[in-house]
Amino acid sequence: MNLLVVESPAKAKTINKYLGSDYTVLASYGHVRDLPAKDGSVKPDEDFAMSWDVDAKAAKRLSDIAEAAKKSDRIILATDPDREGEAISWHVLEVLQKKKVLKDKKVERVVFNAITKSAVTEAMKSPRAIDMELVEAYLARRALDYLVGFTLSPVLWRKLPGSRSAGRVQSVALRLVVDRELEIERFKTQEYWTVEADVSAGAEPFLARMVKHEGKRLSKFDLGNETSALAAKAAVEAATFTVAGVEKKPGRRSPPPPFTTSTLQQEASRKLGFSAQRTMQAAQKLYEGIDIGGETVGLITYMRTDGVQAAPEALDEARVVIGGVYGKEYVPETARIYKTKAKNAQEAHEAIRPTSLARNPGSLRLESDLGRLYELIWKRMIASQMESARIERTTIELESADGKTGLRATGQVVLFDGYLAVYEEGRDDADDEEGGRLPQVNEGASARVIAARSDQHFTEPPPRYSEASLVKKMEELGIGRPSTYASVLTVLRDREYVRMDKNRFVPEDKGRLVTAFLEQFFARYVEYDFTAALEEKLDLVSAGEMDWKALLREFWQDFHAAVGEIAELRVTNVLDALNEALGPHIFPAKEDGSDPRGCPTCGTGRLSLKTGKFGAFIGCSNYPECRFTRQLAQSDDEAAQESGDRELGVDPVTGETVFLKSGRFGPYVQLGEADKPKRSSLPKGWSAAAIDLEKALRLLRLPREVGAHPEDGGMITAGIGRFGPFVLHNGTYANLPNVDEVFDVGINRAVALLAEKRAGGGRPGRGESAALKDLGAHPADGAAVKVLAGRYGPYIKHGATNANVPKGKDPQEITLEEAVALLAEREAKGGGKKKGKAAAKPKAEKAPAKKAAAAKKPAAKKPAAKKAAKAEAEPAPADGAAPWDDE
Repeated sequence: MNLLVVESPAKAKTINKYLGSDYTVLASYGHVRDLPAKDGSVKPDEDFAMSWDVDAKAAKRLSDIAEAAKKSDRIILATDPDREGEAISWHVLEVLQKKKVLKDKKVERVVFNAITKSAVTEAMKSPRAIDMELVEAYLARRALDYLVGFTLSPVLWRKLPGSRSAGRVQSVALRLVVDRELEIERFKTQEYWTVEADVSAGAEPFLARMVKHEGKRLSKFDLGNETSALAAKAAVEAATFTVAGVEKKPGRRSPPPPFTTSTLQQEASRKLGFSAQRTMQAAQKLYEGIDIGGETVGLITYMRTDGVQAAPEALDEARVVIGGVYGKEYVPETARIYKTKAKNAQEAHEAIRPTSLARNPGSLRLESDLGRLYELIWKRMIASQMESARIERTTIELESADGKTGLRATGQVVLFDGYLAVYEEGRDDADDEEGGRLPQVNEGASARVIAARSDQHFTEPPPRYSEASLVKKMEELGIGRPSTYASVLTVLRDREYVRMDKNRFVPEDKGRLVTAFLEQFFARYVEYDFTAALEEKLDLVSAGEMDWKALLREFWQDFHAAVGEIAELRVTNVLDALNEALGPHIFPAKEDGSDPRGCPTCGTGRLSLKTGKFGAFIGCSNYPECRFTRQLAQSDDEAAQESGDRELGVDPVTGETVFLKSGRFGPYVQLGEADKPKRSSLPKGWSAAAIDLEKALRLLRLPREVGAHPEDGGMITAGIGRFGPFVLHNGTYANLPNVDEVFDVGINRAVALLAEKRAGGGRPGRGESAALKDLGAHPADGAAVKVLAGRYGPYIKHGATNANVPKGKDPQEITLEEAVALLAEREAKGGGKKKGKAAAKPKAEKAPAKKAAAAKKPAAKKPAAKKAAKAEAEPAPADGAAPWDDE
C-alpha cells in the first residue's frame, strides 16, 4: 500500500481518481505546524532554534496520516511545487518521525505543475528527496517575519498606542502607499493650453495639433494662459497651410507572455475588478480540480509562479488551436519562447496556463468567478503564441506660408490584428491614445483650417495605487514574492492602515503614523533597497549559496541593537520627532500665515501629537486648562466647530436640556447637567455637525429593550459598545452589522442573531470551539466530556471546567479515564468557571456569619466582573493573524 500526502482536500479528491486502489491519498489541509504567537518561538540566543506547535485542527489530520503511514510501505509527499509546498512536506515528515511510525519505510517527494492524470502519473516516475535548501529558505523567511513582527510590534504598542502591528514586507508596502500620497499632496498643479484645428487637405477632414508658434517649437507649458492660447489660435486661423511632409512607419506589437502570479493579479484587477485575494482563491480552485462531465480535472497549472515559460507540449497545442480557430495566418513561423525578466525570480516554474487549450472557455460551465478567470488565462496563453499585430503609424506635418506656425496630425492603423484578435493587455492609468486612420494626402498639397479651438488643461498628480499597480510596483522593486502579495494587501486593509476609495489605496492616519515612526527610528528596515536585498539573500539560501542561519545572524545583530535604542526613548521624544515628520499633514499652513500649531481655542497653547487609549490625536499643550482636541485628519476650524458645546433642545420625557459636547475622545451627547449626567459618544461615521435632537435622544435611550426572548422570557436589549452595535440576552452578545440597526432591530432578528452566536456561527473564536473528539459521559454526573480545539491548543471540557491536553499528547488518543483524571486535577487547583456559585453553598447550609461574610467577599469585585463581561461583549478586533504575519 502507498500513502500519498497533499495539502488540499480538493487536490486529494482529484488525484485519488487518477491513482489505483494501491494508493491512499490524504490531505494535510495546508500547514500543519506554525510558530506560536508568543515570545520565544524563535530563540536568537540558541542559534535561532524554532519552536513549532501543531495546529489544533491539524492534530486529527496528522493522526489520520500517521495511522495510514503505519499501514503503508511507501509514503509520498506531493505538496505544491514551491517553497511553501516543500515546507509543508518537511513539517509532515518531521511529525511522522516524532510519532515513530516510519521505521524503515520509504519516504519520497514528488511534484507536478498541473493536476491532470498525465502530469501526476509522470511525476510519480521521478521521485526525489525533500529539497532542504528550499526548506531552509522557508525557515529563514519565517524566522525573519517573526523576529521583525514580534520584536517591532510591541515597541509600536508602547510608543504609539492604537497601532496594530509592523511586518517585514507589510510595512514596506504601506510605505509605498504613504509615499504616493505625499507625492500627491506636494504636487503643484500647473495650467497649460493646447490649440487644435480641424483641417482639410483635398480629402476628408482630420484633427491636427499646434506644435510650432512664432517660429518656435512648442513645449508643454509654452502656452501657459488663456491670452497666449488665444493668440496662438488666431495665428492658426490666419495662416495658410501646406502639407510639408507625410511619413508612414510600419510597426509591430508583440503579444505579452503567459501569466505569472503577479501579472494575473494585475490583469484580474484591471479587467475583472477582482482583488488579489479573490483572484488567488479562484485560481486555487481551478488548479485543484473541477468536475467536468463526471471527471475531476485541474484546469490550470500551478498558480504561484514568476516563470513565463510553457512546456513544449503546451506550445504545440496552442499552435494547433490557433490555426483551427483563427486561421494559419495567425500562427507564427516558430513557437514563442519567453524568459523571466522579473527581479529575483523564484524557482523555475511554468507560467500559469490552461492544462488543455482544447477546453475552450465557452465549452465549460463554470461558476462566475472561475469562468471569468479561466477565460482570461486561456486568452492570454493563446495570445502569447499568436502572430504579432502589424500597424502603420502616419504623421502629417503642416506648415504656414511664413514658416512661423506648424500643425501635426498623428494616426495609427492596424493592418493585421494578430494576437489583438484575442487579447489586449490592460493599463492601470491610460495614456493619450494615438489617433485613428488619417486620410490619404499628398506632400505639397494646400490645407485649409476649417475650425480652430484652444483648450485649457491642468497637470495632474500621480494616481494612487490600485491593487494592480501596487503589485506591479512591489514586483519591480523586488519586495515580497508571488505567494505573499495577496496576503500583504489584505493585512493592510484588515488592520485599517489603508482604505479603498474607487479601488485605489488611501492611507489612513494610523498608517501614516506607523510609517512615519518606522522611517524616523527604523529607516533602514523600511527602505525599498534593503527589503529587496533581503529577498535576494533569501533566494541565495534557496539556491544553496548562502547559509540561512548566517543570514539571520547578520540581520538580527543590527536589528536587535536598533530596537534597544528606541526602547530607551520616552514617548515625548517619539512624538516630537513625529510632529516634525508629519507637520505638513497634521499642521497644514494657514491662509492668514499664522502659526499652524497655535491652539484655536485658548490662543496661547501649542498643538502637538498626543497618544491615548484609542490611538493618536492632536491636543493643546495647555491641557487640562484648555481641552481642545481634534483628530489627525481634521482642520482646526472643523475641530473648533465640533468642540464648541451647544444645546440641541429639550428632552420631552424628562424636561432636561440635551447638549452636544466635545471630549478628549471625540464628540458626545449629554442629558442635563447633573453630577453624573447620562452621556453617549457619537458612533463611528456620525458627524457632530449633523447631529440634532432626534438623533441625540435615540443615542441617549440606549440600551433599549427589544423584547422578551421566547424561550425563557429574559429581556433582550440592544446597545452600542466600544466595538460597535450589539444585542444582549442572558450574558450572550451578538454583533449587529451597522449602527442604524441598533435603533430598530426586532425580536425575530435579535433571536436569530443570538442563536447563531450561541451555535458558534459568529466571528471566529467567539462561539464554542470545534470538537475534536467526544469522550462520552462523565461518570460523576453523566454530562458530556469533549476534547475541543482552543485558541491556545486542545483542551478537555466538562461543564464549566476546562483542562489542557498535556503538551505533546495527541488529543485524539485521550481516553475518558485520562480526561476525568485531568479534570479532577484541574478542579483541585481551583479550575472551573462556577466558583462563585460553589461558594454560595455554605450560605445555604447556614455557615457561621464570619464565613458567610468571607463567602461574600468576592462580591466586592463586582465592577471587575462587570468589566470582564463588557470585554466579552466588546472584544478587541481579531486580526486573524499574529502581529508578525506577512504571509
